[in-house]
Amino acid sequence: MTNKEKYKQAFSAIHSSKDFSLDAEIMERTNKQHKFNTMIASVAACVMILGSATAAYASDVGGIQRIFQLWIHGDQTEATIQFDGSGSYRMDYTDSEGNVKHQGGGGVAFAPDGTEIPASEEDLMEQLTAPEVEYKDDGSVLVYWFDQKVDITNKFDNGVCYVKLESDKETLYMTVKFQNGYSTSPHKYMSPSEFN
Repeated sequence: MTNKEKYKQAFSAIHSSKDFSLDAEIMERTNKQHKFNTMIASVAACVMILGSATAAYASDVGGIQRIFQLWIHGDQTEATIQFDGSGSYRMDYTDSEGNVKHQGGGGVAFAPDGTEIPASEEDLMEQLTAPEVEYKDDGSVLVYWFDQKVDITNKFDNGVCYVKLESDKETLYMTVKFQNGYSTSPHKYMSPSEFN
């Protein structure tokens, strides 16, 4: 008798239980259910981690950071701006010479009943896109508005200069007091006595 026949004869007396196949199916189903639950838990953990990371990046003491394209000194510049919800902002950008610049500001508005309220994000963005006057060390005076750079150094008469600024969307009439502020209007030049 060969080894193969001896094994057949030895194991012919052993029979598997009818419940064996049912137990195997239950174990297989349990393993699949465990794998599925583990996968769901892993996906939920990833979503929580990504959500937390996004929230941590976006919030900094209640503020939201956003990236904007702004015109700064006549150059279109990518700036990261954080609005803190209390009427102020903080802005970081890299200037045309590669220097990292930090700027901040804010303000208030008045409700119809006369109470002070923090400036809204729209008000702050309007402030950031307003014309800018720069007094250079060499004595020249420049006005920046969007992509425009206007030299107004020789346009002052008795310390006041009037500049008409035009873009595709709007026209601004600007009154500049030499080193004492400026005012703009879409309708007319403001009298120097009306501001500051």
